[in-house]
Amino acid sequence: MKKIILFALFNGVSFFGFAQTKIEAKDIKEKMQWFADAKLGIFIHTGIYAVNGIGESWSFHNKTISHADYMKQLKGFTLKKYNPAQWADLIQESGAKYAVITTKHHDGVATYDTKMNNLSIVKAAPAKSDMVKPFFEELRKRNIKCGAYFSLIDWSNKDYPGFLKDSSRYVIKNDYQRWNKFRAFFQGQIKEISEKFNPDLWWFDGDWEHSAEEWESEKTRQIILSKNPSSIINGRLQGYGDYATPEQNFPVSRPAFNWWELCMTINDNWGYQPKDHNWKTPYEIITIFVDAVSNGGNLLLDIGPKEDGTIPEEEVNVLKELGAWNKRNGEAIFNSMGGIPQGHFYGPTTLSKDSETLYLFVHGKSSGALMLKGLDCKIQEITVLGNGTKLAHKVVGKISWSPVPGLVYINLPEEALDKYVTVLKLKLDKPIKLYTGQGGLQ
Repeated sequence: MKKIILFALFNGVSFFGFAQTKIEAKDIKEKMQWFADAKLGIFIHTGIYAVNGIGESWSFHNKTISHADYMKQLKGFTLKKYNPAQWADLIQESGAKYAVITTKHHDGVATYDTKMNNLSIVKAAPAKSDMVKPFFEELRKRNIKCGAYFSLIDWSNKDYPGFLKDSSRYVIKNDYQRWNKFRAFFQGQIKEISEKFNPDLWWFDGDWEHSAEEWESEKTRQIILSKNPSSIINGRLQGYGDYATPEQNFPVSRPAFNWWELCMTINDNWGYQPKDHNWKTPYEIITIFVDAVSNGGNLLLDIGPKEDGTIPEEEVNVLKELGAWNKRNGEAIFNSMGGIPQGHFYGPTTLSKDSETLYLFVHGKSSGALMLKGLDCKIQEITVLGNGTKLAHKVVGKISWSPVPGLVYINLPEEALDKYVTVLKLKLDKPIKLYTGQGGLQ
């Protein structure tokens, strides 16, 4: 038989994964606190691929369209209805604490006024404007952290060696001078973005095509931190990032990372594709979000605006419904910690930072008796977030001479249910302790 203090279990052990192989936790813990508390971010894939509604960059890389035809979309990228204040309002309404926007995807088209070349929506598209600067300004007015997505690879750059899997491109080891030219180019763009926008967060992509040495990942990290030591970096810089970013696929077991986020689309694509109607419902997004937070992570939820700068109605609806749910239940989400181990409660859970409040998440229309196992402290009060309903509970099977706690049964009436996910707030008499033994077995 063994008792544990949950706070020590989850916060006293340091785990590292691929995102943190080069960086010591003690060096980044303080600056990562806002990210750990944020829980929800909005990812924005905006670019010329929205003009024809095709795959962002990959459509020409995989030869479903020629590179020349792909780049013709520059002529149709207008942003004529782009309203960064409306975007920021919607993000704020969703409850998100940070947002990440594409500054350049693998196609090499910058969404800001780069001086490193002429391939930008400012110089080469009818938009004739920088998307990033006004958007960041609006986010900061609302105290929302600003993130810059940046693709290390650039399949349109003549000095980049990997293009359409074309063997006629040079091999780095045979032409290092040319590779150095490209490195100076992409590092120059990173310096531009740092100076122009000073992102709170960098979301790199494309690191898989080259090694940390070839990318000069350590140098790239230092370029960013020399401008803003508080900037945080995702785990796609070949071992020189601060946190992990699993994509689309939700982990079944809790990831062994200090900090992580699940990045996920609202339908099946990152950018705007009018033929993709496989929209996730608000219920599905909320349950995914809750599971991520319960497992100690964040959700970075993606939207794909149209070429004119408007956001599809289906995405607006999801963000508004998510925001309304967050208003009712945000106490259990924001500034919380990941919950108790699986098996104690058949659903997601979170904890307050002092570990004296346990939150239970009940999906859908699951009313009636709920069971909680191994809780080795007393419940002072149970309420339903959002409506304040007070719930009764009883302890079953507790033997006076045994240290094994009984089973807690909570009756949740149907009329107290949230329309998506119901949250129960359990106020405890002390920091949570859990029994994890095998009952009466010695």
